[in-house]
This record gives sequence, structure tokens and C-alpha cells, in this order.
Amino acid sequence: MVIAIDGPAGSGKSTIAKMLAKHLGFNYLDTGAMYRALTWKAMYSGVNLEDENALCSLMGETSIELQYKDNSVEVFVDGINVTKEIRLPSVTNNIHFISNKLRVRQRMVKLQQKYASVGNTVAEGRDMGTVVFSEADKKFFLDADVEERARRRFAELNLANKKVSYGDVVKDIETRDNRDITRSNSPLIKSEDATYINTTGLTIGEVFNKVLNEIEPILKNRVFKQ
Repeated sequence: MVIAIDGPAGSGKSTIAKMLAKHLGFNYLDTGAMYRALTWKAMYSGVNLEDENALCSLMGETSIELQYKDNSVEVFVDGINVTKEIRLPSVTNNIHFISNKLRVRQRMVKLQQKYASVGNTVAEGRDMGTVVFSEADKKFFLDADVEERARRRFAELNLANKKVSYGDVVKDIETRDNRDITRSNSPLIKSEDATYINTTGLTIGEVFNKVLNEIEPILKNRVFKQ
């Protein structure tokens, strides 16, 4: 079984996907981390981020592994733990170079589908329900107002002792939204058969219950093997 969760930055999809995977005993697939991992590798290797051929070659010789434990994901590139490195602003600001390359995305989609083929999976990202898992058993699109998403991100950064202004966080969210929505390859859009949930003003528990209520009818009719 595959449950696909899409949505913009700060909508709560990562938190809900992790909670759902843990609750159901499913694998958790953080596809955004995979794009971050390749971005980090390209930057570390000095590969031109505008060169699609070079990026495809790099991906062909790069091992990306996700290990989910203790409600968090550790990311390994060629056996090196880069979990912290891929969250650096320098990587975040360059992901769009990778994510907008058609042939890179096509290869990444195959890798993501391979990950999900080994067991029941909760997959979260930007194009899970529309492209990667278009036949997913259940799809969700989580959303929230820009101000709400910025507040959440601002709080996370403060907890991590990262000095940044709220205004800068809003601008960053808006920039990422624009890139995700307008990119030519696999833009961020809601799949027609996805359940839309606006998480503005809702607690994590409330969102989780909404998602679980949508899934329970399917679970009752399925026998799972992990």
C-alpha cells in the first residue's frame, strides 16, 4: 500500500507523514531529502548545477540511502551521513536547479518507486500523487496560509538557534512556493483524487486524526505484509 502526501513547505506534510508511518508500521519516504542529497553531492563535487547531462551522470554514480529511526530520517550519500549538511541554506537555495531538470526527475522517480516497492509506504513530497505514485491507494494534499507556514518555520529555526527574521522566512516560503508551482517539470499541484486539508489553525493531532479517519476505511479492507 502507498499513501501519498503532497503540499508546500511548512504545510505539515513531513510531520504527519512520519506520524502516520510510525502509527501504521509503514516505511517512510522523504523524497525532498533525496533531492537535497543529490544537490549536496553536486555542490560537493563541483558539478555545474545548470548542466543536466553532468547531473544525470552524477546521479548514476551516486548512492542515496534513507534510514528512518527514532521518528527522524538520516540521509546517506555514498555511505556518508549528510543529514545535517543537506539542510544548510546553501543546499536549500540550490535544490531548484536539480528539481527542475526533467531527466534528473525521471531518474529520481524510478528510485523513489523502487524504495516504495519493498513494503507499505507513506511518501511525502511535491509530486507524489500526481507523478511518482499516481495510482497510490490514498492521496492527501496538505496546505496552510503563507503566514501560518512561515510562523511554523520561524519557530523551528529559533529552536535550532538559527538567527533569521520572520520577514525573511515569509519571503523564503513565497519564493519556494513560486518555484514549486511554476516549474515546468512536475509542478506542485493537487491531484484531482487527493483529499485536501487546510492545516491553518489546526494542531498536529487534529490534522493527524483527519488523515487517519480518511485512511481507516481502506485499512479495514486490507491485510498488510511488511
